[in-house]
Amino acid sequence: MVLTRDFRETVQARIRKDPEFRRGLLRDAIEALLADEADLGKELLRDFINATLGFPALAEKTSIHAKTLHKMLGPKGNPTAANLFRILACLQEQEGIRLQVRAARAVA
Repeated sequence: MVLTRDFRETVQARIRKDPEFRRGLLRDAIEALLADEADLGKELLRDFINATLGFPALAEKTSIHAKTLHKMLGPKGNPTAANLFRILACLQEQEGIRLQVRAARAVA
């Protein structure tokens, strides 16, 4: 499903205004990645980054070129675990949060 520009702008405006929504989006992105839904996780991360610090600032903080970040988190991108964890650590620091992984029983 292709999202319209108006919808993306609405979501990004909410990300900027609503800290709970913003943190929830970051959490959802990580949960999608852990659930083997890489495309969804990368899309959520792109939305989060675009609405918060932006790719140029993320590039500076992670020492990964902005174009490389765009490619890694793009639809055909395949970031290494090291780069993905570097990005996630930076985003958590930006938000002033520390996300944790907890084991849970799979729902059948």
